[in-house]
Amino acid sequence: MFGLIIADYWWVVIPGFLLGLYAQFKVSSTYNRYARIASDSGMTGAQAARAILDNAGLHDVPILATHGRLTDHYDPMQRRLVLSEENYSGRSIAGVAVAAHEAGHALQHQAAYAPLQLRMAIVPITNFASMAYMGILFVGFLTGAFQIALPIVIGLFTIIAFFQLITLPVEFDASARAKKCLERMGLISDRERGHVASVLNAAALTYVAALVTSVLQLLQFVMLARGRE
Repeated sequence: MFGLIIADYWWVVIPGFLLGLYAQFKVSSTYNRYARIASDSGMTGAQAARAILDNAGLHDVPILATHGRLTDHYDPMQRRLVLSEENYSGRSIAGVAVAAHEAGHALQHQAAYAPLQLRMAIVPITNFASMAYMGILFVGFLTGAFQIALPIVIGLFTIIAFFQLITLPVEFDASARAKKCLERMGLISDRERGHVASVLNAAALTYVAALVTSVLQLLQFVMLARGRE
């Protein structure tokens, strides 16, 4: 029954789904392209990130390697930068760009960048909303209380969409900080500027796609609620 109702609004879901597929293709193809091109400086991703962190006085922020591909992230709770093994020890343009981006998040944390602070604050409630909304929908169907469940689901999904919205300035700003540091510190050459921008722009598209998908799914739930009034 749930599948049939959702299918009525497929035209709302499909655009976000297609954009998500394109974003994943774009980031994968762009990363793969520049992962095969060595950086002019010969630095590894870890070395580039270390240079940026040390230049900002963040000597106490460790850089760790982890398994997986494109599993790079900055952990604000532990105040540590985690790079995939490929980017940690690799000497590619892609590795340097990704590592610098994650270092950019550490710089945001140091500066108490407001959007990052807000995103960190709402992580617990966003995690709860992400886990709870499907369960509430399912229980609503089983108990015949779907009309009661829908407003709750809409509220929870609004939180998820808001989190995706706040993520955009955080990610774009981290990339801007990364490019500025790489250029100012001479860690990339003039010819590499466009390549670094391509990697970071492709990665940013995934966050745009996540926001669009969340908003469209929220719209789907709203239309479903209005259609059953």
